[in-house]
Amino acid sequence: MNIAVVGTGYVGLVTGTCFSETGNNVVCIDIDKSKVDKLTNGKITIYEPGLELLFERNLRQGRLRFTTSLADGIQHAKVVFLALPTPPGEDGSADLKYILGVAEELGPLLKDYVVVVDKSTVPVGTADKVRTRIALKAKVPFDVVSNPEFLREGVAVEDFMKPERVVIGTNSQRARKVMEALYSPFVRQGNPIVFMDERSAELTKYAANSFLATKISFMNEIANLCELVGADVDSVRKGIGTDSRIGKRFLFPGIGYGGSCFPKDVQALEKSSSDVNYDFKILKAVMDVNEAQKTKLIPRIKDYFRGELKGKVFAMWGLAFKPHTDDVREAPSLYNIEELLQAGAVVRAHDPESMENVKRLFGNRIQFFDTPYEAAQGADAIFIATEWPEFRTPDFDQLASILKNRVIFDGRNLYDLSTMKDLNFTYISIGRESIYA
Repeated sequence: MNIAVVGTGYVGLVTGTCFSETGNNVVCIDIDKSKVDKLTNGKITIYEPGLELLFERNLRQGRLRFTTSLADGIQHAKVVFLALPTPPGEDGSADLKYILGVAEELGPLLKDYVVVVDKSTVPVGTADKVRTRIALKAKVPFDVVSNPEFLREGVAVEDFMKPERVVIGTNSQRARKVMEALYSPFVRQGNPIVFMDERSAELTKYAANSFLATKISFMNEIANLCELVGADVDSVRKGIGTDSRIGKRFLFPGIGYGGSCFPKDVQALEKSSSDVNYDFKILKAVMDVNEAQKTKLIPRIKDYFRGELKGKVFAMWGLAFKPHTDDVREAPSLYNIEELLQAGAVVRAHDPESMENVKRLFGNRIQFFDTPYEAAQGADAIFIATEWPEFRTPDFDQLASILKNRVIFDGRNLYDLSTMKDLNFTYISIGRESIYA
């Protein structure tokens, strides 16, 4: 099948590459010429495990190409995916200017029936708006479908190639047949393609992410309570996670969620609710809890150093909002770095993938190092902000010899309390007993 994907950001590049892997001819379209030139020349523009191999293979075999021309890109397409940014406005609403702008351009370019697919996360009613914009100048029949993505950064290729479910919103039988044929190679093991109307599909994406964000914030509240009553959040997590009605995932406490999806989607769903005069109280609480949780360790740090952070050196381990990605959008690390800098501290940072992105934000206000041990050399304390696997089993003897103080503030609860006690480290984490050397 001939497919066009408008937008080569995270969702667009993963979508286009994975569709080409199953034999489709895919053209990805972007207005950023430098980006298109890089991709055309085989230089991938995002970090996502497993993506580069598929990208290089399909580019080499001619099933994947890139262009800045919308007319060229959609010329032979049977399906056109819109994978464009929907950044939050000041009021929390999703900004649809990019999607609606492309929709308006599409109308006069269509030469034959095509299925236009909203792949971006968009508010309820967006498919109707896209349909209206295209229809202004379209002279051929077309359908607009909602097909929200459920890609987890770090495992996006696996999520796309082996989806738990595919959600497709359409009332058109013609569009349904096209989408069913397109996705059939990905669900051969029997995972469902869930068909519904467009508005329900649009709401499904927001509902899913908001529910997961709620689980995270609820567990962070439980962790905060554990600290006050002397309970251990790891034990509580295991106790409730083995209940099949609750499940084990998204129950790990920490310094809050970040990334491009949860913060934006929770905010957008709350705004959509407000627009129809519905007071979504739970979502407001979720946002408030997460905002406070991001810098949960800062007061603990100030208490430990008796309020004097000026000149203190912190090794920041992890910058990305989660492991296996270079994405730092709404990453808790950024908020903690800013708090430490404002207090006069020095930050020495290491992250396996995202340091270049953080350099663009902080410049020379913080220092960057190639290894976690280089960052920890002479530091007064380590601050763990991202749970990269390589941070889970460090050489504690080496750390003891290079740190100025054996102190770790752990925002991701990586280490066993008894181990840290035996190693004679001061170890302060989330929702658990604090260990003091």
